Amino acid sequence: MNTKISDSNGKTAVITLGLPKGSLQESTFDLFRRAGFTISVSPRSYYPRLDDPEIDAVLIRAQEISRYVENGAIDAGITGLDWIRESGADVVEIANLIYAKAGFRPVRWVLAVPEDSPFQCVEDLRGKRIATEVVNVTREFFSDRGVECEVEFSWGATEVKPPQLVDGIVELTETGSSLRANKLRIVETVLESTARFIANRAVWENPVRRRKLENIALLLQGAILAQGKVGIKMNVRKSGLEKVLSILPSLHSPTISDQLDKNWAAIEVIIEEKRVRELIPDLKEAGAQGIIEYPLNKIVL
Repeated sequence: MNTKISDSNGKTAVITLGLPKGSLQESTFDLFRRAGFTISVSPRSYYPRLDDPEIDAVLIRAQEISRYVENGAIDAGITGLDWIRESGADVVEIANLIYAKAGFRPVRWVLAVPEDSPFQCVEDLRGKRIATEVVNVTREFFSDRGVECEVEFSWGATEVKPPQLVDGIVELTETGSSLRANKLRIVETVLESTARFIANRAVWENPVRRRKLENIALLLQGAILAQGKVGIKMNVRKSGLEKVLSILPSLHSPTISDQLDKNWAAIEVIIEEKRVRELIPDLKEAGAQGIIEYPLNKIVL
């Protein structure tokens, strides 16, 4: 790796960034692209290429990233809160990035049992066997509830194990469709998790590296905030301005600018894209003209 950042003393500081390989990989790549980074990787490579010469990237399983960030093998990375909690890694959380494989929302680790199971609450599983990939998180959950049970690690296909092999499972879900397909019902949420941008503590103390990481976080959060939103511009007669403003939702107050013709004003707003198809006819009817809709890549507040 030979990409470098020069600090004020002429020394070099390389940002090595761990990106999650697996279910979060494509959504993470998409997020970086919308944040302004060109990113690509060949099918058999574990080293994505970014068009930023100050970043070296490597693909690692999300389960391992926080541990490698903690011990300094990599400088920073993106992984889930669930895997940070599971590993117990001591890292700096730079930003909460709310995105997942199926969309921009948190995921949940849930306690689930067969649909016809007699277990209705956490306490009903006292002394029972639970299978999960997040053993430490699950043990902590049951301990906090004062429930003793046997928690075993699951290597996968966790949904098929109850009731023959285990009494219940703690499994990751975004929509619940896989649990329903396997005739399982949710008893309780164990942990709600989102992706976190994390850094090694020593790296975070380096002013040059810290600024670079803060800038990356700013762009990623801007891309997430822009998701599902568009900008709209229009021209309105000042005599009809109040009528148009009364039907305009926006992220903040609309921007209103005078035009050369003092009888007209220009309005610009940011709104939810799903509202546009209903809003534009209403704006036209209220007197707006020259309505333009445009996409957004980032919103930085």
